[in-house]
Amino acid sequence: MYQSIITEVDDSIGILTLNKAERHNAFDELLVDEITSGLLEFEADPRVRVVVLSSTGKSFCAGADLNWVRRTATSSAQQNLSDARELARLMSTLNELAKPTVARVQGPAYGAGIGLIAACDIAVATYDTLFALTEVKLGLLPAVVCPYVVAAIGERYARRYLLSAERFSAAEAYRIGLVHEIVPGEEQLDEAIGEIIDNLLKNGPQAQAECKALIRLVAGQPLDESIGEETAQRITRVRSSLEGQEGLAAFLEKRKPNWID
Repeated sequence: MYQSIITEVDDSIGILTLNKAERHNAFDELLVDEITSGLLEFEADPRVRVVVLSSTGKSFCAGADLNWVRRTATSSAQQNLSDARELARLMSTLNELAKPTVARVQGPAYGAGIGLIAACDIAVATYDTLFALTEVKLGLLPAVVCPYVVAAIGERYARRYLLSAERFSAAEAYRIGLVHEIVPGEEQLDEAIGEIIDNLLKNGPQAQAECKALIRLVAGQPLDESIGEETAQRITRVRSSLEGQEGLAAFLEKRKPNWID
């Protein structure tokens, strides 16, 4: 079905794998479109509780494919705008997916590849992974992924790494908040992600979707009366939902909840 990605459902896990190892999983129009389609496919699949974003080969994602860059250099302004909008759609789709998302980062991530990581809820990388936001080296800027990068690492670190285009290590990515955990190799990577998934699957799927929406609502907002009222309304609605009632009943009855998606 897809040319640049592989999608599979393993039990409750939807795995979307970038599959352009020979091109270091770099973005072009097709890959952008297929990742978006694959994510929406998982969103609509009732079997899927958690989405894992992974890659084949030595690189997680090398940013923009050079052949795509060459084409954009001679494209019209309207075509460039269309391409940028498609990338923006991909990023918002990943960021706003109702289901928890986990980035499995097994190799270098550059440019928009960092955007993918930043837009995932949880990210784990190997020790030897390198990162860089290199757009300014080409006289460009990572405009579409910038909101997600700033949300992940904060304005201060974004200023350094967007302006300098320097490479930074997995240890630095962990320190500044781009990834949540770093591990020695791919075997440990899968073990760490497996543990994270086990924890995610214990929780209410609708509550997780509500949590993601809540975080987007309150992030960076002033703690004023309107936010207080909105959060009160949300917990009231969720507490009275079927899932909320089941979760509370299971807790009081000291049993595992029977989540119904």
